[in-house]
Amino acid sequence: MLTVTSERQSIMFRARSYMAFVLTARTPIADWLADLDASIERSKGFFSRHAVALDLSAVDLNPDAIAHLVANLSERRIRVLGVEGAKPADAEGELPPILRGGRDGLTFVLPDHAVVVDNAPAQKQHKLSSMLIEGPVRSGQSVVFTEGDVTVLGSVGSGAEVIAGGSIHIYGPLRGRAIAGVSGDASARIFCRRVEAEFLAIDSYYKTTDDIADDLRSQPAQAWLEGEMLRISSIN
Repeated sequence: MLTVTSERQSIMFRARSYMAFVLTARTPIADWLADLDASIERSKGFFSRHAVALDLSAVDLNPDAIAHLVANLSERRIRVLGVEGAKPADAEGELPPILRGGRDGLTFVLPDHAVVVDNAPAQKQHKLSSMLIEGPVRSGQSVVFTEGDVTVLGSVGSGAEVIAGGSIHIYGPLRGRAIAGVSGDASARIFCRRVEAEFLAIDSYYKTTDDIADDLRSQPAQAWLEGEMLRISSIN
């Protein structure tokens, strides 16, 4: 009798980082959920396509309370990828896993459809599908427009950010942060006159300043998604 044996292949594991929005719970929880509802009402569907991490470092909740909070978020179409800031014993059973070692990104507030925060330059909104910023976005300022594209006729300074549901067009240097496609538009792109960015992201894929090739810096560039990879190339 001929016996055929097959070699069992090892299962390979890889570490991979993803961009997730972090919600930091506050007490009283009922008031925090009410504030969250108000933000969701202003930008419907914003969280529905994105992974969310729940930060519990500012609250003291037992496992039952954590489970109840996760269920409340699920009812709001917010999918909790994992929790951080909780004790391992408090996230057992059916609760999401504990997350550790995350890198901090930007902080922003969901605005009323099209809003420039902190007195950024005057804007024009057309048919709820695009926003035009007629000037620079300076350090500490935020432009958030989840309904469509954002065009900035000036620069985006270090420490500033532009967040768009669609594509982002910057006619000056991009030194701050640009996040396109936050409403789940994987076809969104980022264009800029000079790429010196701190942070670039499309949908849930991102690159930091250390990930941008030296030969692209200070050059006209575009960023786009190719499958699950964020690509950056020069624009001739």
